[in-house]
Amino acid sequence: MPGAQPSPAAPPVRRRPAPVLGRVVRTERLTPRLVRVVLGGPGMAPFEEPTHADSYVKLGFAPPGPRPLATDGRVDVEALRAALGDVGDVRLRAYTVRAWDAATHELTVDVVLHGDEGLAGPWAAGAQPGDDVLVHGPGGAWSPEPAADAHLLVGDASALPAVAVGLEALPADARGLAVLEVHGPEDEIPLTAPAGVEVRWVHTGTGVPGVALVDAVRAWPWPAGRVCAFVHGEAGAVKELRAYLRAERRVARTDLSISGYWRLGADDEGWRAAKREWAAQIEAAEAAAGLD
Repeated sequence: MPGAQPSPAAPPVRRRPAPVLGRVVRTERLTPRLVRVVLGGPGMAPFEEPTHADSYVKLGFAPPGPRPLATDGRVDVEALRAALGDVGDVRLRAYTVRAWDAATHELTVDVVLHGDEGLAGPWAAGAQPGDDVLVHGPGGAWSPEPAADAHLLVGDASALPAVAVGLEALPADARGLAVLEVHGPEDEIPLTAPAGVEVRWVHTGTGVPGVALVDAVRAWPWPAGRVCAFVHGEAGAVKELRAYLRAERRVARTDLSISGYWRLGADDEGWRAAKREWAAQIEAAEAAAGLD
């Protein structure tokens, strides 16, 4: 049509990099319920340096078969799916980057075991050197705020690696509290933290997951000044802690990294499908309450 102006170009869609191919180098049983897996091999060479304390990867588990590579050394996902055919698809699970060695291209992740349940746990428990897994990422967005007057880090076993990395990233003069919930004393591991940050372990035992975490945070004498918090774990406990921190302690949204890593009674796929709506409902309730 004469005189019509061209439509503005749509912003380019940023495609996530294709996964790299990691191979198990070694494993270590840290506790009865926690296995450390170190991934390496030439396929890890294109992996990008993690830049956040909460950096994570998604491990992709595929049925046995070929692992076609593209010219950049990353896995050709479309070719992989075509090669697998009706055998099955790639299933993903997210894990914190516990460590990355750029010199050796070795990636360390810690995997929680739930007996024979789940996907990644049984895989990690039986992993042998040379076993392969697709590695997507890294992603991440949070690192400790150096200007905070106090830090609060809270997590259950699923968030233990992220809390551990967060503690190591804190300034040497940091003050605050880290609360970790594990099944029992046998599941505690050594952690490195500044002298001014108390590390407190609580145990689930036969109780409901998350209850001990909530009680411990509420019992903490709230410090003066700006408190920045990292809170991750079971969705029900996370929701209760978020209400406490936002409504009662008035922690600013920008000073809070908080998310439900899993939900009691839901498998991983089910929780991922429901998580976005769950988070949106919480955000809407906070906005209606006038919380910044």
